Amino acid sequence: MAEPGFWDRPESAQKTVAALKQAKRTVDDWSRPDADLRHLEELLELAEGDVALLGEVDAELDKVAATIAELETRSLLSGEYDRLGALVSIHPGAGGTESQDWAQMLFRMYLRWAERHGFATSILDLQPGDEAGLKDATVEITGEYAYGYLKAESGVHRLVRISPFDAAQRRHTSFASVFVYPMVDDTITVDIQPGDLRVDTFRASGAGGQHVNKTESAVRITHLPTGLVVQSQAERSQHRNRDFALRILRSRLFVHYREQERLKTASLSAGKKEIDFGSQIRSYVMQPYTMVNDHRTELKVGDVHAVLDGGIDPFIDAYLKRKES
Repeated sequence: MAEPGFWDRPESAQKTVAALKQAKRTVDDWSRPDADLRHLEELLELAEGDVALLGEVDAELDKVAATIAELETRSLLSGEYDRLGALVSIHPGAGGTESQDWAQMLFRMYLRWAERHGFATSILDLQPGDEAGLKDATVEITGEYAYGYLKAESGVHRLVRISPFDAAQRRHTSFASVFVYPMVDDTITVDIQPGDLRVDTFRASGAGGQHVNKTESAVRITHLPTGLVVQSQAERSQHRNRDFALRILRSRLFVHYREQERLKTASLSAGKKEIDFGSQIRSYVMQPYTMVNDHRTELKVGDVHAVLDGGIDPFIDAYLKRKES
Protein backbone atom coordinates (compact mmCIF):
# COMPACT_ATOMS: atom_id res chain seq x y z
CA MET A 1 0.00 0.00 0.00
CA ALA A 2 2.95 2.30 0.57
CA GLU A 3 4.33 1.63 -2.89
CA PRO A 4 4.31 4.57 -5.33
CA GLY A 5 1.27 4.52 -7.62
CA PHE A 6 -0.73 2.14 -5.43
CA TRP A 7 -3.70 4.53 -5.30
CA ASP A 8 -3.48 5.41 -9.00
CA ARG A 9 -5.85 2.52 -9.72
CA PRO A 10 -8.69 3.09 -7.21
CA GLU A 11 -10.68 -0.08 -8.00
CA SER A 12 -7.65 -2.36 -7.66
CA ALA A 13 -6.54 -0.51 -4.52
CA GLN A 14 -9.97 -0.87 -2.89
CA LYS A 15 -10.01 -4.62 -3.56
CA THR A 16 -6.55 -4.96 -2.03
CA VAL A 17 -7.56 -2.97 1.05
CA ALA A 18 -10.73 -5.05 1.44
CA ALA A 19 -8.72 -8.28 1.18
CA LEU A 20 -6.24 -6.98 3.75
CA LYS A 21 -9.04 -6.10 6.18
CA GLN A 22 -10.57 -9.56 5.76
CA ALA A 23 -7.22 -11.24 6.41
CA LYS A 24 -6.68 -9.11 9.51
CA ARG A 25 -10.13 -9.97 10.85
CA THR A 26 -9.41 -13.67 10.32
CA VAL A 27 -6.09 -13.46 12.19
CA ASP A 28 -7.69 -11.48 15.01
CA ASP A 29 -10.57 -13.93 15.32
CA TRP A 30 -8.26 -16.93 15.56
CA SER A 31 -5.86 -15.17 17.95
CA ARG A 32 -8.55 -14.12 20.41
CA PRO A 33 -9.23 -17.58 21.94
CA ASP A 34 -5.51 -18.00 22.70
CA ALA A 35 -5.46 -14.69 24.55
CA ASP A 36 -8.66 -15.59 26.41
CA LEU A 37 -7.25 -18.98 27.47
CA ARG A 38 -4.05 -17.38 28.78
CA HIS A 39 -6.15 -14.95 30.79
CA LEU A 40 -8.26 -17.80 32.20
CA GLU A 41 -5.13 -19.73 33.12
CA GLU A 42 -3.94 -16.78 35.20
CA LEU A 43 -7.40 -16.38 36.71
CA LEU A 44 -7.50 -20.07 37.61
CA GLU A 45 -4.30 -19.74 39.64
CA LEU A 46 -5.90 -16.93 41.63
CA ALA A 47 -9.18 -18.82 42.06
CA GLU A 48 -7.84 -21.66 44.19
CA GLY A 49 -10.37 -22.17 46.97
CA ASP A 50 -12.61 -19.34 45.73
CA VAL A 51 -15.85 -21.05 44.65
CA ALA A 52 -17.36 -17.90 43.15
CA LEU A 53 -14.28 -17.16 41.06
CA LEU A 54 -14.07 -20.80 39.95
CA GLY A 55 -17.65 -20.52 38.73
CA GLU A 56 -16.73 -17.42 36.75
CA VAL A 57 -13.76 -19.22 35.18
CA ASP A 58 -16.00 -22.14 34.25
CA ALA A 59 -18.55 -19.85 32.59
CA GLU A 60 -15.85 -18.02 30.64
CA LEU A 61 -14.34 -21.33 29.56
CA ASP A 62 -17.69 -22.35 28.09
CA LYS A 63 -17.73 -19.12 26.06
CA VAL A 64 -14.24 -19.77 24.72
CA ALA A 65 -15.24 -23.33 23.79
CA ALA A 66 -18.26 -21.99 21.90
CA THR A 67 -16.05 -19.48 20.06
CA ILE A 68 -13.60 -22.22 19.06
CA ALA A 69 -16.46 -24.41 17.82
CA GLU A 70 -17.75 -21.51 15.72
CA LEU A 71 -14.28 -20.92 14.26
CA GLU A 72 -13.98 -24.60 13.40
CA THR A 73 -17.25 -24.39 11.49
CA ARG A 74 -16.11 -21.19 9.78
CA SER A 75 -12.91 -22.93 8.70
CA LEU A 76 -15.10 -25.12 6.47
CA LEU A 77 -16.28 -22.04 4.56
CA SER A 78 -13.64 -22.08 1.85
CA GLY A 79 -15.89 -21.34 -1.12
CA GLU A 80 -15.03 -18.38 -3.32
CA TYR A 81 -18.14 -16.44 -2.26
CA ASP A 82 -18.69 -17.79 1.25
CA ARG A 83 -17.63 -14.48 2.83
CA LEU A 84 -20.46 -12.56 1.16
CA GLY A 85 -23.82 -11.60 2.58
CA ALA A 86 -26.85 -13.68 1.65
CA LEU A 87 -30.06 -13.10 -0.23
CA VAL A 88 -32.73 -15.51 1.05
CA SER A 89 -35.89 -16.07 -1.02
CA ILE A 90 -38.82 -18.06 0.37
CA HIS A 91 -41.74 -19.36 -1.70
CA PRO A 92 -44.72 -21.41 -0.46
CA GLY A 93 -45.63 -24.59 -2.28
CA ALA A 94 -49.10 -25.71 -3.33
CA GLY A 95 -51.63 -25.71 -0.52
CA GLY A 96 -52.84 -22.14 -0.18
CA THR A 97 -53.00 -20.74 3.33
CA GLU A 98 -51.28 -23.78 4.90
CA SER A 99 -48.13 -23.39 2.82
CA GLN A 100 -48.20 -19.61 3.00
CA ASP A 101 -48.29 -19.79 6.80
CA TRP A 102 -45.37 -22.26 6.71
CA ALA A 103 -43.40 -19.86 4.50
CA GLN A 104 -44.02 -17.15 7.12
CA MET A 105 -42.67 -19.45 9.85
CA LEU A 106 -39.49 -20.09 7.84
CA PHE A 107 -39.13 -16.36 7.19
CA ARG A 108 -39.23 -15.70 10.94
CA MET A 109 -36.76 -18.55 11.56
CA TYR A 110 -34.11 -16.96 9.34
CA LEU A 111 -34.68 -13.51 10.82
CA ARG A 112 -34.21 -14.97 14.31
CA TRP A 113 -31.06 -16.82 13.21
CA ALA A 114 -29.62 -13.60 11.78
CA GLU A 115 -30.47 -11.71 14.97
CA ARG A 116 -28.71 -14.33 17.11
CA HIS A 117 -25.55 -14.00 15.04
CA GLY A 118 -25.54 -10.22 14.93
CA PHE A 119 -26.27 -10.02 11.19
CA ALA A 120 -28.26 -7.07 9.84
CA THR A 121 -31.41 -7.84 7.86
CA SER A 122 -33.28 -5.87 5.23
CA ILE A 123 -36.59 -7.05 3.78
CA LEU A 124 -36.40 -6.44 0.03
CA ASP A 125 -39.71 -7.98 -0.95
CA LEU A 126 -42.69 -9.25 1.05
CA GLN A 127 -46.02 -10.28 -0.42
CA PRO A 128 -48.57 -11.16 2.29
CA GLY A 129 -50.84 -14.17 1.90
CA ASP A 130 -54.56 -13.76 1.30
CA GLU A 131 -55.55 -14.98 4.78
CA ALA A 132 -52.28 -15.59 6.62
CA GLY A 133 -48.60 -16.10 5.97
CA LEU A 134 -46.89 -14.87 2.82
CA LYS A 135 -46.86 -15.56 -0.90
CA ASP A 136 -43.26 -14.58 -1.42
CA ALA A 137 -40.42 -12.99 0.56
CA THR A 138 -36.85 -11.95 -0.06
CA VAL A 139 -34.57 -10.79 2.74
CA GLU A 140 -30.99 -9.57 2.58
CA ILE A 141 -28.80 -10.79 5.44
CA THR A 142 -25.70 -8.64 5.71
CA GLY A 143 -22.56 -9.84 7.44
CA GLU A 144 -19.35 -11.69 6.73
CA TYR A 145 -19.92 -15.39 5.92
CA ALA A 146 -23.72 -15.10 5.92
CA TYR A 147 -23.87 -16.79 2.51
CA GLY A 148 -21.36 -19.44 3.53
CA TYR A 149 -23.54 -20.49 6.43
CA LEU A 150 -26.94 -20.14 4.80
CA LYS A 151 -26.16 -21.83 1.48
CA ALA A 152 -26.94 -25.05 3.39
CA GLU A 153 -30.58 -23.92 3.61
CA SER A 154 -31.33 -23.99 -0.12
CA GLY A 155 -34.00 -26.57 -0.85
CA VAL A 156 -37.53 -27.65 0.00
CA HIS A 157 -38.65 -27.61 3.65
CA ARG A 158 -41.57 -29.78 4.79
CA LEU A 159 -43.86 -29.20 7.79
CA VAL A 160 -46.21 -31.76 9.40
CA ARG A 161 -48.65 -30.40 12.01
CA ILE A 162 -52.24 -30.15 13.16
CA SER A 163 -53.54 -27.31 11.05
CA PRO A 164 -54.68 -24.17 12.90
CA PHE A 165 -56.80 -23.40 9.83
CA ASP A 166 -58.69 -26.72 9.83
CA ALA A 167 -61.80 -26.79 12.02
CA ALA A 168 -61.62 -30.60 12.04
CA GLN A 169 -58.11 -30.42 13.57
CA ARG A 170 -56.63 -32.73 10.96
CA ARG A 171 -52.93 -33.22 10.33
CA HIS A 172 -51.56 -31.40 7.28
CA THR A 173 -48.30 -31.50 5.36
CA SER A 174 -47.02 -28.23 3.89
CA PHE A 175 -44.04 -27.35 1.71
CA ALA A 176 -42.01 -24.22 1.05
CA SER A 177 -38.82 -23.66 -0.92
CA VAL A 178 -35.82 -21.65 0.18
CA PHE A 179 -33.15 -20.44 -2.22
CA VAL A 180 -30.03 -18.64 -1.04
CA TYR A 181 -27.99 -16.41 -3.34
CA PRO A 182 -24.65 -14.76 -2.56
CA MET A 183 -25.27 -11.03 -2.14
CA VAL A 184 -23.09 -9.44 -4.80
CA ASP A 185 -20.88 -6.66 -3.42
CA ASP A 186 -18.68 -4.00 -5.01
CA THR A 187 -15.85 -6.49 -5.56
CA ILE A 188 -17.94 -8.37 -8.14
CA THR A 189 -18.91 -6.83 -11.47
CA VAL A 190 -22.24 -7.74 -13.04
CA ASP A 191 -22.92 -6.08 -16.38
CA ILE A 192 -26.48 -4.75 -16.53
CA GLN A 193 -27.37 -2.58 -19.49
CA PRO A 194 -30.33 -0.19 -18.97
CA GLY A 195 -31.67 -1.14 -22.39
CA ASP A 196 -31.93 -4.79 -21.28
CA LEU A 197 -34.41 -3.94 -18.54
CA ARG A 198 -38.18 -3.57 -18.60
CA VAL A 199 -39.41 -1.81 -15.49
CA ASP A 200 -43.08 -2.06 -14.51
CA THR A 201 -44.72 -0.39 -11.54
CA PHE A 202 -47.88 -1.50 -9.76
CA ARG A 203 -49.74 -1.06 -6.52
CA ALA A 204 -48.46 -3.13 -3.63
CA SER A 205 -51.27 -5.08 -1.99
CA GLY A 206 -51.61 -6.70 1.39
CA ALA A 207 -53.71 -9.49 2.83
CA GLY A 208 -57.28 -9.55 1.55
CA GLY A 209 -56.38 -7.25 -1.33
CA GLN A 210 -55.94 -4.18 0.88
CA HIS A 211 -53.57 -1.69 -0.65
CA VAL A 212 -50.35 -1.06 1.23
CA ASN A 213 -50.00 2.10 -0.81
CA LYS A 214 -52.45 3.95 -3.08
CA THR A 215 -49.62 4.85 -5.46
CA GLU A 216 -47.78 2.51 -7.79
CA SER A 217 -44.81 2.05 -5.48
CA ALA A 218 -44.10 -1.63 -6.17
CA VAL A 219 -41.51 -2.33 -8.88
CA ARG A 220 -41.06 -5.35 -11.15
CA ILE A 221 -37.95 -5.59 -13.31
CA THR A 222 -37.57 -8.03 -16.21
CA HIS A 223 -34.10 -8.71 -17.58
CA LEU A 224 -34.97 -9.23 -21.25
CA PRO A 225 -31.90 -11.25 -22.39
CA THR A 226 -32.32 -13.89 -19.66
CA GLY A 227 -36.02 -13.57 -18.84
CA LEU A 228 -35.25 -13.21 -15.12
CA VAL A 229 -37.98 -11.33 -13.23
CA VAL A 230 -37.55 -9.72 -9.82
CA GLN A 231 -39.75 -7.39 -7.82
CA SER A 232 -39.91 -5.44 -4.60
CA GLN A 233 -42.84 -3.92 -2.75
CA ALA A 234 -41.38 -3.78 0.75
CA GLU A 235 -41.23 0.03 0.84
CA ARG A 236 -43.70 2.82 0.14
CA SER A 237 -41.09 4.55 -1.99
CA GLN A 238 -40.94 3.51 -5.65
CA HIS A 239 -37.32 4.68 -5.78
CA ARG A 240 -36.27 2.43 -2.88
CA ASN A 241 -38.18 -0.53 -4.29
CA ARG A 242 -36.41 -0.05 -7.60
CA ASP A 243 -33.05 -0.05 -5.81
CA PHE A 244 -34.01 -3.22 -3.92
CA ALA A 245 -35.16 -4.96 -7.10
CA LEU A 246 -31.88 -4.08 -8.84
CA ARG A 247 -29.91 -5.53 -5.92
CA ILE A 248 -31.88 -8.76 -6.19
CA LEU A 249 -31.38 -8.81 -9.95
CA ARG A 250 -27.61 -8.33 -9.67
CA SER A 251 -27.30 -11.36 -7.40
CA ARG A 252 -29.57 -13.51 -9.53
CA LEU A 253 -27.73 -12.55 -12.71
CA PHE A 254 -24.43 -13.31 -11.04
CA VAL A 255 -25.65 -16.84 -10.25
CA HIS A 256 -27.13 -17.21 -13.74
CA TYR A 257 -23.93 -16.21 -15.53
CA ARG A 258 -21.77 -18.25 -13.17
CA GLU A 259 -23.84 -21.33 -13.92
CA GLN A 260 -23.50 -20.72 -17.65
CA GLU A 261 -19.75 -20.23 -17.49
CA ARG A 262 -19.15 -23.36 -15.44
CA LEU A 263 -21.77 -25.42 -17.28
CA LYS A 264 -23.21 -26.80 -14.09
CA THR A 265 -26.29 -25.58 -12.29
CA ALA A 266 -26.00 -28.07 -9.45
CA SER A 267 -23.41 -26.05 -7.52
CA LEU A 268 -25.74 -23.19 -6.61
CA SER A 269 -29.19 -24.41 -7.55
CA ALA A 270 -29.20 -27.93 -6.13
CA GLY A 271 -31.96 -26.79 -3.81
CA LYS A 272 -34.25 -25.72 -6.70
CA LYS A 273 -36.57 -28.71 -6.84
CA GLU A 274 -40.27 -29.29 -7.16
CA ILE A 275 -41.99 -28.16 -3.97
CA ASP A 276 -43.58 -31.49 -3.19
CA PHE A 277 -43.10 -34.92 -1.59
CA GLY A 278 -39.73 -36.60 -2.06
CA SER A 279 -37.79 -33.42 -2.81
CA GLN A 280 -37.44 -31.96 0.67
CA ILE A 281 -34.08 -31.41 2.34
CA ARG A 282 -35.56 -31.15 5.83
CA SER A 283 -38.76 -32.14 7.62
CA TYR A 284 -40.22 -30.38 10.64
CA VAL A 285 -42.70 -32.65 12.43
CA MET A 286 -44.96 -31.20 15.15
CA GLN A 287 -47.53 -34.01 15.27
CA PRO A 288 -47.76 -36.89 16.32
CA TYR A 289 -44.23 -36.32 17.71
CA THR A 290 -41.76 -33.43 17.54
CA MET A 291 -38.66 -33.82 15.42
CA VAL A 292 -36.64 -31.93 12.82
CA ASN A 293 -34.87 -34.27 10.43
CA ASP A 294 -32.32 -33.19 7.84
CA HIS A 295 -32.51 -35.75 5.04
CA ARG A 296 -29.04 -34.95 3.68
CA THR A 297 -27.08 -35.47 6.90
CA GLU A 298 -29.63 -37.56 8.86
CA LEU A 299 -29.19 -35.17 11.79
CA LYS A 300 -32.28 -35.16 14.01
CA VAL A 301 -33.22 -32.55 16.63
CA GLY A 302 -36.17 -33.13 18.96
CA ASP A 303 -36.91 -29.51 19.92
CA VAL A 304 -38.70 -28.29 16.81
CA HIS A 305 -39.74 -25.03 18.48
CA ALA A 306 -36.11 -24.13 19.26
CA VAL A 307 -35.17 -24.78 15.63
CA LEU A 308 -38.02 -22.60 14.36
CA ASP A 309 -36.82 -19.90 16.74
CA GLY A 310 -33.58 -19.70 14.77
CA GLY A 311 -31.65 -22.67 16.18
CA ILE A 312 -30.48 -24.05 12.83
CA ASP A 313 -26.73 -24.05 13.57
CA PRO A 314 -26.49 -27.83 14.21
CA PHE A 315 -27.88 -28.46 10.71
CA ILE A 316 -25.52 -25.93 9.12
CA ASP A 317 -22.55 -27.45 10.94
CA ALA A 318 -23.50 -31.02 9.97
CA TYR A 319 -24.00 -30.02 6.32
CA LEU A 320 -20.62 -28.28 6.08
CA LYS A 321 -18.78 -31.17 7.73
CA ARG A 322 -20.49 -33.65 5.42
CA LYS A 323 -19.40 -31.67 2.36
CA GLU A 324 -15.84 -31.55 3.69
CA SER A 325 -15.61 -35.29 4.32
